[in-house]
Amino acid sequence: MKTRRIAKRHVEEGIFKVLMIGSFALISASLGFILLTVIVRGLPALNLAMLTQTPKGGYYLGKEGGILNAIIGSLYLAGGGTLLALLFSLPLALFLKVYTTHSLWSDTVRLALDVLWGIPSIVFGAFGFTIMLALNMRASLLAGIIVLALLELPIMTRAMDEVIRMTPFDLEQASLALGATRLETAIHVVLRQMLPGIVTAILLAFGRGIGDAASVLFTAGYTDRIPTSLMRPAASLPLAIFFQLSTPFPEVQRRAYAAALVLTLIVLTISLGSRWISGRLSKYVVK
Repeated sequence: MKTRRIAKRHVEEGIFKVLMIGSFALISASLGFILLTVIVRGLPALNLAMLTQTPKGGYYLGKEGGILNAIIGSLYLAGGGTLLALLFSLPLALFLKVYTTHSLWSDTVRLALDVLWGIPSIVFGAFGFTIMLALNMRASLLAGIIVLALLELPIMTRAMDEVIRMTPFDLEQASLALGATRLETAIHVVLRQMLPGIVTAILLAFGRGIGDAASVLFTAGYTDRIPTSLMRPAASLPLAIFFQLSTPFPEVQRRAYAAALVLTLIVLTISLGSRWISGRLSKYVVK
């Protein structure tokens, strides 16, 4: 009987091992195929002029110009949205940990954030567009930043919440026992202890914001110029890729893959940067 149980466990372990290896191979192959497609099709069309110039007359018909407006517009949108989301996400995550660790209210807030995380970005865009109509606003950089902040808020808050909840309980109790208030414990102990994970959560939300197209389609608009004001429209790389792929001209379609390569490199840089920063900040973590 014991031998059968051991044999059954070995069979189960073998099956799950095969499933894990298969899942890893499938994900790796998908990622490799995407990167290979973008590099092979986009690298030949990528040049310095494309990165340093804004679109000129007839750019989407195959004439001269570049995507500088979309690059800067994406950085403005994602950077502004991430900063605005951070102003609300970090205090909320700390409040959920320090003041309402186990309560119906905190569980309800986490459930609401999970639901918001799963809502398609086009719904955020439609919601922002409805608010714009009610306020008689036009598509602008400010509207795009606000909608991206709403999109990133649940992602950033839940990521921070999960990281902050990993703070050692004894460390918090030691701080409180020494006479520190809950607010002082949150800022000087919890925040410092979980700083690497918090930075990773911020960069994760930034990466989601810079690659999203649906939420800014109706709110930020699109322009061939670099935005000089919050009330002016702003271009973005995802929309630039969409518009270029929609044209029937092969040259412009190749530029779309080059723009996709630029966006991929930005996201890859953010991912590597988050790992490097987390490693540098890990010296503050009590191990």
